[in-house]
Amino acid sequence: MVTVENAVVARWEKGGSRFEVLVDPEAAQAVKDGRKVDLSDKLALDQVFKDAKKGDKISVEHLEKTFHTRDLAEIAREIILNGEVQVTTDQRHQLQVAKHRQIVTTIARSAMNPQTGAPHPAARIEAAMAEAKVHIDPFRPADQQIPEILAKLRPLLPIRLDTVRVRVKVPAQHYPRVIGELKAFGPLQGEEWLPDGAWTAVVEIPAGVQTELYEKLNARTKGSAETALVK
Repeated sequence: MVTVENAVVARWEKGGSRFEVLVDPEAAQAVKDGRKVDLSDKLALDQVFKDAKKGDKISVEHLEKTFHTRDLAEIAREIILNGEVQVTTDQRHQLQVAKHRQIVTTIARSAMNPQTGAPHPAARIEAAMAEAKVHIDPFRPADQQIPEILAKLRPLLPIRLDTVRVRVKVPAQHYPRVIGELKAFGPLQGEEWLPDGAWTAVVEIPAGVQTELYEKLNARTKGSAETALVK
């Protein structure tokens, strides 16, 4: 459970009343991002307030009338989703750094250079974002910000979010070592065992993870895997 000192205030005004909870800042951010978070142990105090600073509590009856539940975790989730989260300058900076990292990673995994078909390294994307003076909103979901960011990057960097299809062929003895990881990269299509005993399939992956896929296949098969882009 987060301490009161490290918690942030999530505030929502509804029906003429103000509702506040003290919540872990990272948990509040996760909720804002649409991720599933169990808030039952993320509240500094098991209470909803009219004014958290003054300690003015809201009665359970009023909460039930407004939110149609007495479950504090569900009430807190609704307050966070619909209201605003008050953070300190340091907390905002930390959340912004985390969101920046998340966005760079997401773009690097999914983006490619449409001129060459090659992925863009995260460092190149980060440098282009700095040059374009991209502003990251720590409280907006990454998927809402990425299209706007890509629009700012395109004058500086040929870039497109895409998926690619890669034909993979591995000798039979390496199949058990690679099948699990291949499925983790993306859906498999056209699996078959060939007359020479090798296994083959087409895997669909984010364009930016091609290098990672090839490196893992080479490591698992000692360089005996064969790959080819499928157009």
